[in-house]
Amino acid sequence: MDLHHILGYILAILVGISLGLIGSGGSILTVPILVYVMAVEPVLATAYSLFVVGFTALVGGLQSMRSKCVDFKTVLIFGIPSILSVYLTRAFLVPLIPETLFSLGSFAFTKSIALMVLFAIVMIFASISMIRPSNIKDTTKNQALEYNYPKILLEGVVVGVLTGLVGAGGGFLIIPALVILAKMPMKLAVGTSLFIIAAKSLIGFIGDLQGDGIIDWQLLSTFTALSVAGIFAGIYLSKKIASSKLKSTFGWFVLVMAIYILANELFF
Repeated sequence: MDLHHILGYILAILVGISLGLIGSGGSILTVPILVYVMAVEPVLATAYSLFVVGFTALVGGLQSMRSKCVDFKTVLIFGIPSILSVYLTRAFLVPLIPETLFSLGSFAFTKSIALMVLFAIVMIFASISMIRPSNIKDTTKNQALEYNYPKILLEGVVVGVLTGLVGAGGGFLIIPALVILAKMPMKLAVGTSLFIIAAKSLIGFIGDLQGDGIIDWQLLSTFTALSVAGIFAGIYLSKKIASSKLKSTFGWFVLVMAIYILANELFF
């Protein structure tokens, strides 16, 4: 095992810790760690990210279920279109993207560069949502849930396609959607979103198994196990550290990483 893999596995623990501390955002680091630290090819890294994010979210979702913080009706309403779109994206749309989209002189805008640029754009939106104070007002547990079915279904499809393309869990999109569109209490929205993320990410990964990519199961299982271990450490630390301050700090870190990815892919 070389130094790059050792560093990557250490960072996998930090991904889990960040998820346990702030409830979302940690998965946005998985692809950059795999690509820039562990030298995994970008398209394959998005597939690995789906497995890591899906399995990690499943563990968190089971923890939330024990606390009765999961609404399974919403998991079905939001999850079914999301799961279908992420599976179709990974199984059919991603393989259809040509290896070179266009060329400008000696510069070739390849499929790998396109996915990393799109991922960086997603990271920028995610960082903004973490940096700025949340304007979402929580609701009470006794308030009845209201379902805006067309908007929830549309949001599910959009999040599913985005997840399929870049391998991110999309929690920063799902949670606001559940709170605003279904009038769901924040804690219930977080637990519910974990199950949605787990289902669509793992099924999206199944779509990749139909392709020609060779999965390094030793790397993937080790990275995932360390990320899951990090979640429990993060949950413990979250009881001692203010999550609002951590969320803002982490948001700035994600923004800097997004700018680095854009500069690296487009100019270097």
